[in-house]
Amino acid sequence: MRRQAVKVRLYPTDEQIQVLAQHFGCARWWWNYGLNKCIKTYKATGKGLSQSGLNSLLPKLKKEKETEWLGECYSQVLQSVSLNLSRAYQNFFEGRAKYPRFKSKHHRQSIQYPQKVKQVDNALKFPGRLGTVNAKIHRPVDGVIKTVTVSKCPSGKYYASVVMEYEGDYPASKTDGKVIGIDLGVKDFAVTYDGEKVSKYQNPKHLSKYEKNLAVKQRIAARKNKGSNRRRKANKIVARVYEQVSNVRQDYLHKLSRKIVDNNQVVVVENLNVKGMVHNRKLAKAISDTGWGTFVNFLSYKLERSSGKLIEIDRWFPSSKLCSNCHYQVNELPLDVRTWTCPSCGTHHDRDGNAAMNIRAEGIRILSSSGTGEANANGEDIRPIRGRKSKMRQSSVKLEAPTKLTL
Repeated sequence: MRRQAVKVRLYPTDEQIQVLAQHFGCARWWWNYGLNKCIKTYKATGKGLSQSGLNSLLPKLKKEKETEWLGECYSQVLQSVSLNLSRAYQNFFEGRAKYPRFKSKHHRQSIQYPQKVKQVDNALKFPGRLGTVNAKIHRPVDGVIKTVTVSKCPSGKYYASVVMEYEGDYPASKTDGKVIGIDLGVKDFAVTYDGEKVSKYQNPKHLSKYEKNLAVKQRIAARKNKGSNRRRKANKIVARVYEQVSNVRQDYLHKLSRKIVDNNQVVVVENLNVKGMVHNRKLAKAISDTGWGTFVNFLSYKLERSSGKLIEIDRWFPSSKLCSNCHYQVNELPLDVRTWTCPSCGTHHDRDGNAAMNIRAEGIRILSSSGTGEANANGEDIRPIRGRKSKMRQSSVKLEAPTKLTL
């Protein structure tokens, strides 16, 4: 069985907006209440609350006068919150995520319907009071609908992430096609080498193009009185600018990843420590604007669906310091040095192009050592192992924490 998610835009009526606002509030309150209850229970007994333990608290809360409004919310929406909270704790204890945090009404809101959602023409029919909501279904919802997550962005738009299940698995990955190495950077977003030529893709710097407009909108919002309707409207305008930047960035990453996946069977990238790199205050904004992690995830799932393979080499592999011609490794290579000459063989290297060649060669070595045998079909020389251990990503799904899928 394989699963796939489709994100569609929702167009609720005024009455449905009120219902969604109530459901968002109930789900948010129940999350915060359950999290606080788990913390207190752990301090008192040394044990937390399980999903069933959290659900057992709901009937009593619905009967109490102060919280009887919880009964107006669809019951399975609250039960999904209990499930997600228990999974959040599981992800924390297994080292996949940070400790669960309390939710705010000023950020993105979401609820989850675990079943009984159907497509009716160009609309989605939800159980409970929400009913049938008009939607822009741009892709066929032809699988068995498992869960649907309804979310509201800070800009005021509503979306539904529909998770569908299909019979059978994705085709088995093959490595008998072209192999490409990708060096991700800030000056050039990506420098690739496919065994024949080096290609450079410039960094669009999406955020810098909107910074002036964003500064004006933020300044206007800051002058409004806190808690006023005008401030809320101004903040919504600011959120729309941020959403536009995000949409432009994702559009670029989708198109570039699709181009690379269509022309290559194996893609080799570096496993970059983005979280650690953004601690550099001079490069933090530029690194965050590139979207390296999102780009690698796009490559991963697209390769998985097209029977390709993604290989991530270790972040400590000296791809820039290693001569791609004679494998000589220099001791130091400052970041401002963009070209260098190998002292051993005299080959003149472009820093990023040389790194892309080394990344590709390391990926071929990993394929050869894994026992697949297809790497030698390209006629490449397998160089000695340098740096630290690398890994081969088999599936994008296995590396993700089993939390709710919001796409």
